[in-house]
Amino acid sequence: MKLVVAVSGASGAPYAKRLLDFLSTEGAKHGVEADLIFTATGKQVWMQEIGAEPRYPFRVWKNHDFTAPFASGSAPYDGMCVVPCSAGQLARIAYGLSVDLVGRAADVMLKEKRRLVLCLRETPLSLVHARAITAVIEAGAIVMPASPSFYSAPKDMGELVDTVVARLLDRLGLPNELMRRWEGLAPRGKEPVEDA
Repeated sequence: MKLVVAVSGASGAPYAKRLLDFLSTEGAKHGVEADLIFTATGKQVWMQEIGAEPRYPFRVWKNHDFTAPFASGSAPYDGMCVVPCSAGQLARIAYGLSVDLVGRAADVMLKEKRRLVLCLRETPLSLVHARAITAVIEAGAIVMPASPSFYSAPKDMGELVDTVVARLLDRLGLPNELMRRWEGLAPRGKEPVEDA
């Protein structure tokens, strides 16, 4: 599997870091190759929230380098994830404004009917955001807000981040065990009690 991972300028760099950590270790077991793009503000937010230069065994592309192979639909890439995805980046993708490599790569994923997962990090949402979300979903993308879950009883921020990253990996088609999955309220091995 060949993936593009883009990090745009919204708060949420820990989500990107966890995804990249997984892909650089567990991803290899699943035959994953990844290419990486940072927007300028994505890199700024990363440095503020993570504090260390990102170092991964992936090809890293400048955000205005349209010579990247995935800027063309003829390159055999399977999918792309933008994490975190700012509302502005989502809107540019929704309306086909390929002003940078992130936008162009996303445009390629949509036109080639490949997997595009946008991990939106914005709240509250305006009507402008809602319309852009509708447009990009209608175009074929998956919009996955960075909404952590609590039913797995995360013990720290890392486990909370994992609840989002596990779902991102699910959307990309990559098996993972980053979080305990919902199994209902019935104890394991027992049948649920029906209402009288």
